Amino acid sequence: MGPVGPPESPTTRANGGGGRLGVTYKYFGAPDGATAARVPISMRPEELGGDELGMGGMFTKIKPETIAAMVLTGIQGMPLHKVPPLELVVLHPDYAVVKLPMTVVDPLRGIGEESVGAAAFIWSTVPDRGGPQNAFNVYQLLHEWQDFSHRLHEAGHQPYCLVWP
Repeated sequence: MGPVGPPESPTTRANGGGGRLGVTYKYFGAPDGATAARVPISMRPEELGGDELGMGGMFTKIKPETIAAMVLTGIQGMPLHKVPPLELVVLHPDYAVVKLPMTVVDPLRGIGEESVGAAAFIWSTVPDRGGPQNAFNVYQLLHEWQDFSHRLHEAGHQPYCLVWP
């Protein structure tokens, strides 16, 4: 499948008031889309992503498109409206798997502490955006993503996200 917009509608369950129930995002690495597509929804969280991502992996309530925007805007200086869409790998009634561009994780490997702090500050000042509002929370999140980026690189994997309600 080609690039598509963020997988919000298919993976979002509406309650009576039209609001969102909790959606969970599990970030994992896989060598290719075919492998990522086979990540079964029934796997226990600690098994997702395999040993190369460490036990527990990367669970968050932050959408993959927000992560992409945070890195590309804060570190690469890309305007928010230029952040590329995610690629849909699998769309199932109960879950979806999306691929994040490598441009979202690669820049994190080569930056130092000052750049992480600057990126967190920049992101905290971007208007009309989702995700953490506080610069310190963004800073902590970017550090987690920096570790994730190193693990992906060492395993030779690409970043994917399993999305399920």
